[in-house]
Amino acid sequence: MRFRFIWIGKTKDKNWKALQDEYLGRLSHFVRCDVTEIRESAKHETKEIEGKRFLELLNPKDFVCLLDVTGKRLASDELAREIEKWQLRGLKEVTFLIGGADGVSTEISKIADFRLSLSFMTFTHDMARVIILEQLYRAFTIINGFPYQK
Repeated sequence: MRFRFIWIGKTKDKNWKALQDEYLGRLSHFVRCDVTEIRESAKHETKEIEGKRFLELLNPKDFVCLLDVTGKRLASDELAREIEKWQLRGLKEVTFLIGGADGVSTEISKIADFRLSLSFMTFTHDMARVIILEQLYRAFTIINGFPYQK
């Protein structure tokens, strides 16, 4: 299985970047991981323009997991079970999308196969990236019975 992460902008803070790289490294022991950073929109651009940047990078066969405030709120063990379902379905690639500050376009929202919410709270993009990477790593440790998740 391969995980692709497509998100808006670069992680600018070196501390968040270090954490991001740490969890990408850990996660890569279980799945191949690729990160694509899309250019942040100019002030005059809409989320529809941003959405077109996402669409250019997506294959119609991609299984898309959209990080969305209205998505499913799962505990870590529930996320692990969801990933196991994806594995049993034989999904070769799961693409995680993190939109901009204003969310994603209607078109992107419609193509999402799964919507995942990280929390009722709002996080910066840098934090959200680290949280999803850590939770995916945690899910794989749960699946494999490793002690990390304790």
